[in-house]
Amino acid sequence: MKIDRWSAATVGLVLAVSVLTGGIASRSVFATSADTLASPESFSAITDQDARSAAYFTELGKVLTNPRCTNCHPATDRPRQGDEARLHQTPVFRGADGMGLPAMRCSTCHRDANFDPADVPGHAGWHLAPAEMAWEGRSVSEICAQIKDPERNGGRSVQDLIAHIGDDTLVGWAWAPGKGRTPAPGTQKQAKALVQAWADSGAACP
Repeated sequence: MKIDRWSAATVGLVLAVSVLTGGIASRSVFATSADTLASPESFSAITDQDARSAAYFTELGKVLTNPRCTNCHPATDRPRQGDEARLHQTPVFRGADGMGLPAMRCSTCHRDANFDPADVPGHAGWHLAPAEMAWEGRSVSEICAQIKDPERNGGRSVQDLIAHIGDDTLVGWAWAPGKGRTPAPGTQKQAKALVQAWADSGAACP
């Protein structure tokens, strides 16, 4: 009987916590593994629009905080590389246009496509994100506030972000990064669907 009473009390406590943290609990129900993305439809049970919108962005945050993104959105003028997000070797710097210094341009090594024999990633126009778009080390909530701010997102509207994340081929490189690098979670199409759902639901932040 003592065990039964303890169990009942435990269940009651769990239910109380679930009620008090409904938004968090709702989002956790739809959690997916680190290398996949949930579809917008997966969040339909979250009836509060702001909570559902924030949940969309939380899921998208798995992409935005992945090394495939943060390595080129670094907190300093030094890019990072690899799944370990180690400082880029050889030492290179952002430069005025994000494509490196005059003495060491990104295009010196990074050509129009991945060069797997040397483990060198590549894509046309390889460059770092502008300094105002740096979000390495920031929380998903902080990135959300930043990415909605035209002064810190390259002058884009929320609607512009749908095409930027969903259609830009350099962004799309994150899902086909070549030998020795783990792709970003899910697919670019799935990420676009999450951005679209987030924008359509009011672009609330977690």
